[in-house]
Amino acid sequence: MLTKDNIQLRIPEPEDIDFILSMENNSKLWHVSSTHNPFSRFDIEQYVLLSDKDVYSAKQIRFLIDCVDSPTNNTVGIIDIFDFDAHNKRAGIGVSIIDEKREKGYAGISLDIVINYLFNHLNIHQIYCNIEEDNINSIKLFNGRGFVNSGIKKDWNLRNKQWINELFFQLIR
Repeated sequence: MLTKDNIQLRIPEPEDIDFILSMENNSKLWHVSSTHNPFSRFDIEQYVLLSDKDVYSAKQIRFLIDCVDSPTNNTVGIIDIFDFDAHNKRAGIGVSIIDEKREKGYAGISLDIVINYLFNHLNIHQIYCNIEEDNINSIKLFNGRGFVNSGIKKDWNLRNKQWINELFFQLIR
C-alpha cells in the first residue's frame, strides 16, 4: 500500500466519480491541464471503469489522495503520473489538492510517496514536472523535494489573455 504518515494513495473506484468530476471540471485548473471543455459524468465513469491501471501499458496512472486520520477518510486531491517512459526511465508528475485542504502538507507527503514509488518500485531515473512561473506554492513544494528548475518555456500557456512562462523541473536519481 502507498502510505506515509496520515496519507494513503489509491487507485480510483466507482464511488470516486463525483470527486474526480469536480476536480476535472474545475475551470480554474484547465489552463495547466490543456483542458478546454468540461468532462461529462459518462467520460469520468468510463475512465474509472475502463482505464488500464498498468502504468507500463497505459503510460500513466492516477492516484487519489486520502487523509486517513480524519473521521471520514477524506479524499483531498489527485496525483498523476503521466508520460511514463520505461525505456528512458522517466515520468511526469502532477498534483492537485482541493482548495479547502491546501497548505496542510498533503501534497508534500503525497509527492514523497510517489517519488519513492517511482524510484524504488518502478526503477525510474528521473521525474519531471511543469509549473507556471507565478505558481510560487508549487515551486516551493517541488524545490522542497529536491526538484531543480532546469528550463523555461517562454509564453507557454495562455491564461486570461496573458502569456505565462512555464518552468521545467527535474528530480534525477
